[in-house]
Amino acid sequence: MDYIKAFLVGGVICMVVQAIMDNTKLMPGRVMVLLVVTGGVLGFFGIYEPFAEWGGTGASVPLLGFGNALWKGVKEGMAEEGLLGIFKGGFTATASGICAALVFAYLASLIFKPKMKE
Repeated sequence: MDYIKAFLVGGVICMVVQAIMDNTKLMPGRVMVLLVVTGGVLGFFGIYEPFAEWGGTGASVPLLGFGNALWKGVKEGMAEEGLLGIFKGGFTATASGICAALVFAYLASLIFKPKMKE
């Protein structure tokens, strides 16, 4: 049942995002930023953690989860290092995800030989 719940939660998130993209003039990059910020705001108010526990990976893998991870890193950084932690904490908490995205994007570019659009 955990797999089905994660699939359904992730699917509902994707469905809502697709509806936003279809019914507004927001560009995909802005929608992505909206998701990250929403995850951070939900984490700030303490709403995201119970949602992620209930929804499993369907709730924690999308960009909402990345925003929440940024928020948790900032919160921990502030507790440990004060004001400097605001800037440093989010990068420390999400460094492995950012690094993986860069490495896999580079590997994909080697495999698929992308070309610039003219």
